[in-house]
Amino acid sequence: MTAQTITNDTVVGIHYTLKGEDGETIDSSAGQPPFIYLQGHGQVVPGLESALLGKNVGDKFPVEISAEDGYGDYVAEMSMTFPKSQFPEGAAFEVDNEFELVGENNEVIPARITAVEADSITLDANHPLAGKKLFFEIEIVSLRAATAEELEHGHAHGVGESHD
Repeated sequence: MTAQTITNDTVVGIHYTLKGEDGETIDSSAGQPPFIYLQGHGQVVPGLESALLGKNVGDKFPVEISAEDGYGDYVAEMSMTFPKSQFPEGAAFEVDNEFELVGENNEVIPARITAVEADSITLDANHPLAGKKLFFEIEIVSLRAATAEELEHGHAHGVGESHD
């Protein structure tokens, strides 16, 4: 069964270009297969998911998304400075390198280096696009009803793919 309009629980294929407030391209699907996701399951930022509801294959449109509806507001407390001695011997301390922090409940928190000093490094656990307005150019290229298995798993499957 082919879905006609994007509703929750439909599998959607889009081409997109994401730009920042400065107009520079941050990411794009140009020259690649479309990005496929399951609508209504939090696989794209909330503002984009809302903007796609009710759209159809062939629709092309811009979407401006606030920081709140994108990757969230920037939280200053998520930027922390640590002594280099707390890191493994030989760790690469370069701006934009990534580390994994372990939270209070043993959850893994990705963080990237934003500053390197003689005896310390600053790690930022905010998403790199937190606090920023996002500008998408969207083209909807495919749309279909999700299978029962996709709904059970909470994500779209590729052709012949079945996994948990």
